[in-house]
Amino acid sequence: MSIDDKVEEPGVHVRADEFLQLFKKGAEFTQDLLKENERLRYRILQLEEELRTGGGSTSLADENRQLATRIEELEREKEEILGRIRQIEDENNDFATRYVEIEEENNNLANLYIASYQLHSILDFDDVLKVITEIIINLIGAEEFAVMVTDERTGLLSAVASEGVALDEMPKVRPGEGQIGTIASTGENYFAGDPAGYVRDLLNPMVCIPLKIKEQVIGVIVIYKLLIQKKTFAPVDYELFTLLAGHAATAIFSSKLYSDSERKRSTMQGFINLLTK
Repeated sequence: MSIDDKVEEPGVHVRADEFLQLFKKGAEFTQDLLKENERLRYRILQLEEELRTGGGSTSLADENRQLATRIEELEREKEEILGRIRQIEDENNDFATRYVEIEEENNNLANLYIASYQLHSILDFDDVLKVITEIIINLIGAEEFAVMVTDERTGLLSAVASEGVALDEMPKVRPGEGQIGTIASTGENYFAGDPAGYVRDLLNPMVCIPLKIKEQVIGVIVIYKLLIQKKTFAPVDYELFTLLAGHAATAIFSSKLYSDSERKRSTMQGFINLLTK
C-alpha cells in the first residue's frame, strides 16, 4: 500500500451524508406507517362494530378484508425500510472504522517521515543508532530488540545497538546460521506466525528485517518482544518495517562511510603534522 493509497476516500463523507438523509426519511416514513396502521385498525374496529349491529353487510366485510390486506402490505414495507436502515448503519460503521484506521496509518507514516528526515540529517554512527532505536520503540512498539550489522572483514553479523538485551548476550551470526543468518542470506522479511506464543531465542527472533542497500544485506533488525500494550502486528506495521529498514540501512551505510573517511582524514592529518614538524 503506497502513501497515495492512504488518502481518505472522498466517498466516506458522501456516504455518511446519504445515510443521514435516508435515516431521516426512513424515520419519517415509519412514523407515517404507524399512523396509517392505527387509522386502519380503528377503521376495522368500526367495520366490525357495524357488522355486529347492521346485520353483516357484504360490502362492509369486503372493505374489512381489503383494509387487513393493506395493513399487511404496510407492515412488510416497514420491515423492508427498517432492514435497509440497519444495513446502512452497518456500512456507516465500517466507513467510520476504516476512517480511523487511515488516520492512524497517516499519523504513523508522518511520524516515520519526520524520524527518517532526522535520521538522514546526522552522520555520526552512534547518533544514527539512537534514532533507529527510538523509531523501533515508539513506532513499532518493540521492547526487546537489536540492530545487527555485517562485519566486512569476517562476514559475521554482530549487534551494534540493543534494547532489553545486553549487547554481550547477542551472538555473532554467520550467514545461513539460524533465522538471523537465513534472513541475511535471503534478504526476505520474517515474522513469527504466533507473536503471543513466541519464546525468546536469540538466534531465532520473533521478527527479522534485513537492512539492504539495493540487493546487498548490510545487517538486520531483530525483535524478541513487543511492548505489553501491543499484542500483535497491525497491517500498517509491515509497511513501517519495510520503510524503516530502507531508511535505516541507508543511514547506517552513510554514517559508516563518514566515520571511516573521518578516521582516515585524522590519520593522514596526523601523518602530515608529523612530517612537517
